[in-house]
Amino acid sequence: MSDGCFKVHDVLENYKTAIYEKDIERFLSLYAPEIHIYDCWGNWECKGISSWKENVVEWFNGLSEDGVLLKVEFNDLVVEENSNLAFVHCAVTFAAHQEESGEKLRQMTNRFTFGLKKVNKTWVIVHEHSSLPINMETGKGIFNLK
Repeated sequence: MSDGCFKVHDVLENYKTAIYEKDIERFLSLYAPEIHIYDCWGNWECKGISSWKENVVEWFNGLSEDGVLLKVEFNDLVVEENSNLAFVHCAVTFAAHQEESGEKLRQMTNRFTFGLKKVNKTWVIVHEHSSLPINMETGKGIFNLK
């Protein structure tokens, strides 16, 4: 579990590491209890850490069952912050690798926006929004546009 994210970039580094290590508690520690998420997958939104935990447990367990390590890369990163609030937007690439061989299996990139606030001198994510552009002819999300 993280001891605290004193810089916004600490949150992003812990995000990447927690996903790669499939460390549910470390990952969830990056989020405020009242987290509000608009996600690309499944549900329209997720409210509260317990609801988010259900999704994360399912996601990380699926990765473990499939023998997959997920590497995360932030691209076109923009961070705006003041003393108590921060706003981050970027393209996030999730690359799945076979755990034993390291072979790259697949990857996808989508857009993310994070809203963070400082709580007890530590940055936490209070809002997260992931999205994909839509192909207007097919109605399907466009992955890896960048």
